[in-house]
Amino acid sequence: MTGLDDFPLWAAILVSLLLLVGAALTLLGTIGLVRFNSFYERVHAPTLGTTCGAGGILLGSILFFSVLQSRLALHELLITVFVTVTTPVTLMLLARAAIYRDRTEAKANMPESRADVPPSSAMSSDSLPDTKA
Repeated sequence: MTGLDDFPLWAAILVSLLLLVGAALTLLGTIGLVRFNSFYERVHAPTLGTTCGAGGILLGSILFFSVLQSRLALHELLITVFVTVTTPVTLMLLARAAIYRDRTEAKANMPESRADVPPSSAMSSDSLPDTKA
């Protein structure tokens, strides 16, 4: 009744592999969240795990429904775009908020700042070199 009787074996194997790879990458991100010590270390692993793991699961879903319905299923592409765009942006906003909080509270376990890159607040118009000759 659902059409799964006619589902090809090659597609079932490929969908299973994509789901397992996606689930394994998501699990690795979760393990990284638990194992790392500071917030700055912890925030990176789940972001990669979520993005790559969701990508594998969504590729498996696209393949499954495309083969099952005999047409290209593109609904999952929207989900892929949203996950791929929003997860790194969320990571960046969380990390910047944590850095701001730690700087205002003068905490000791902050990541080191690079000396060759000036902070964006220090680059005001009056601190730029005078180019008029």
